Parts: sequence; C-alpha cells; structure tokens
Amino acid sequence: MSIDILAFGEALVEFNQQPDDPSRYLQGFGGDTSNFCIAAARQGARAGYISAVGEDTFGERLLALWTQERVDTRHVRIDAGAPTGVYFVTHDAHGHRFDYLRSGSAASHYSHENLPHHAIAEARYLHVSGISLAISTSACDAGLAAMEHARKAGCQVTLDTNLRLRLWTLARARGIMREAFALTDVCLPSWDDITVLTGLDDRDAIVDYLLGCGIGLVALKLGEEGAYVATPEARTLVPPYTVRPVDATGAGDCFGGSFVARLAAGDDPFDAARYANVAAALSTTGYGAVAPIPSIETVLARMAQSVSVIA
Repeated sequence: MSIDILAFGEALVEFNQQPDDPSRYLQGFGGDTSNFCIAAARQGARAGYISAVGEDTFGERLLALWTQERVDTRHVRIDAGAPTGVYFVTHDAHGHRFDYLRSGSAASHYSHENLPHHAIAEARYLHVSGISLAISTSACDAGLAAMEHARKAGCQVTLDTNLRLRLWTLARARGIMREAFALTDVCLPSWDDITVLTGLDDRDAIVDYLLGCGIGLVALKLGEEGAYVATPEARTLVPPYTVRPVDATGAGDCFGGSFVARLAAGDDPFDAARYANVAAALSTTGYGAVAPIPSIETVLARMAQSVSVIA
C-alpha cells in the first residue's frame, strides 16, 4: 500500500488529569506527530509513522494504537536500550500544563542512519515538527536529512513549528528552524510559536517572511480566530468553527493532520482549512490528544449542518 503522508517524530504516553478528581489521571496517547498521523488517518489518508519506541509496555500500547488507527508502523523502530516517553497534563484556572519524562527516550536516540529513504521518496507528503528537531541532536540531523531527501525525491514537506523552549534554546531553535523553512513546502505555524521564532507580530509580515523562505503554502493557526491561509497568489482568513471546548490538547495537531489529509484528497488550501478548522474544534470537546479526534464522517456531517443552518 502506498503512503499519502509519512510523519517523523516522537510519540508519548499521556496521563491526563480528570476534572472530577484531580488525583485521577486518564491514560491516553500523545506526541504531536503521532497525533497528526492519527488525525490524517481518521480523515481517510493513508498515513505512516517514522519513529522509535522502547521495548516496554508503553511502546507495545503505542504500536497497538497505530495498528488500530490504520497508521503504518513498518518504520517504527523498537529500541531495547531506551524507554518510551511519557507526559502528564494537569488543568487549572489558567488552562492546561504539560510535564514530560522524555529525556533519553527511544525516539531521541533516532539517527539519520535509521531513515527509510525508499519509503520517504515514495510518499506524497513528509511531515516534521519543531519538536521532532528539538528532542536531540541526532533526531534533528535525521529530521533535516529526511526533509532534504523528500524534497529531492519530489515528496512535499510539511512542517509544524511546535516550539518547545524546554527542549532547546531560542537561539538554536531559530537557527534550526531557518534551515527547516528552506526545506518546507507547506508550513503550519501557530501564532505563539512563529511570533517568537521570527520576532514579527503582523499576520502578513509573518506570511511574507515564510513565503520568502521558499514555502509555497502557509496555514497560520490562530486558535479561536481561525486560520490565515496564504499562497504566493492569494491569502485569506478562514473563520473558526465554534464549539464549547473542554481540553485543547492536540488541537493544532488535529488541524495539521486534517489539513494535509484534505490536500492529499485534492482540496484546495482554503477548503482544506475550512475542513481542518471544524476537525480541530471538535477535537477540543473531549479530553486527551487522541480520543476526541473526529472521524471524516463526523466532520462532514458537522459541515453539512453548518451549511444547512446558513441556508
């Protein structure tokens, strides 16, 4: 089976604090690129993952999850010498907070020598994130090498900035992301990330900067304001889909996976963003990064309802 979308990065096991009992945590799964893959697969794309997990119970659970979600795991390595990463989500009046146990994880040991070059060349899209490049020097080298190989092979590269300054310094992040932008076809930055990375605080100035790096399509994620989608020829604000959110964990990943899945299905960027806005909004109506990601049937039904209400 050929792959529409391959993602490179780290998956984690999630423990999400429950609002009715702060001492109780619901075990789930996370990791931005894994969330992205699962979102893409639930929207009908043929998705695969490039990563590593530990030879442990959590690694087994992640592999079982991807199999259940129809995400190709042929390129996930099992590392007997390193653990699968874990993170905790806690909630308070200020929102949600993340605490990670990922130092020395199996995915952080990934190197460019492990890359499945043939699979990357055959895929239509390769997805990488700022976190993929930040977890270790070897993973960063592997991610950049994968992006360069994809571009040479005619596979389009998608990049989510996902800036985590716990993982690297701002100076290193800015330098590496400049390299990554030069290897990117489709950029999916969030407002908070890209303003820090570029020092810019104007939508059009940010888009101009990214397009000037040679990126052909930008979908700037603006949260409750929607998404600002731009190509060299056109740009527009795609309005949000309104819901009552309870947990925004992974919403940006859901947007990205849904957006690229719709590009792979043949949508133009603006229609893809309208779809992805609905999917991302629906993902905030439940707890955890993975469980609330909607299916293609659910998203299309909600979009049809919206059209009938407007009509």
